[in-house]
Amino acid sequence: MSYYGDLFDEEARLSTRSPQGPVEFLRTQEIILGRVSSGRVLDIGGGSGVHAHALQVAGFDVELLDPVPRHIQRARERGVPARIGDARGLPFPDADFDAALMLGPLYHLAARRDRRLALREAARVVRPGGFVFAAGLSRYIAFGQLTLARPAPIPFPAEWVALAATGEPAPGMRFPAEHFHTAEELEDEVRSSGLEVEAVVGVEGPAGGLLESLESAGEELIQSALTVARAAESIPGIRDMSAHLVAIARVPS
Repeated sequence: MSYYGDLFDEEARLSTRSPQGPVEFLRTQEIILGRVSSGRVLDIGGGSGVHAHALQVAGFDVELLDPVPRHIQRARERGVPARIGDARGLPFPDADFDAALMLGPLYHLAARRDRRLALREAARVVRPGGFVFAAGLSRYIAFGQLTLARPAPIPFPAEWVALAATGEPAPGMRFPAEHFHTAEELEDEVRSSGLEVEAVVGVEGPAGGLLESLESAGEELIQSALTVARAAESIPGIRDMSAHLVAIARVPS
């Protein structure tokens, strides 16, 4: 609540904070629209409604749920129906939606049992055959951000080892992440929650880190990053070079 309510503008992350934001936004939208062309969509942990509003404009019937009052207010100002809520207990009936987005909840839940509960809730409210898009933060990127561009102590600090081995964040992080995934772990969690996984893809691609480090970038660099991201999205190991991973899954028929 403190981070998203007072410290960080989630909306700017996808637009003006760095050139990586627009790439993340465009890639996420094309991943969704590549599978779903119409219908009713629930955006779980949808922040201020950037993705939800874009889907509204594209003709979808969208509802948003998020735990942060500031996000709910901003989403409503955009015209997105939004309410306060928790991904682990969705206030909607079974099979009420054609698709669900989970672009934030999984990396804010420390316990695997809570992540699986949130995934099962998403599956419950989506009709059989409908899609669930579940995002994780890349453990590879998190480890690189923590350890690179500084001397490597020997032995490695315990928090470095914990991050690499289990995805546990280092203490003292400003960003309130509770878990970092590998692509394989994300697929296993989604599958073990009763969903059928079609693919786990990288979003921003290997050039995302470069774009995150720049204040601005020309259109040629943005388009090149998008091309690389699309080419690398499904390659094991390489897909983990994206800051965000997305599992594309369906509710069993």
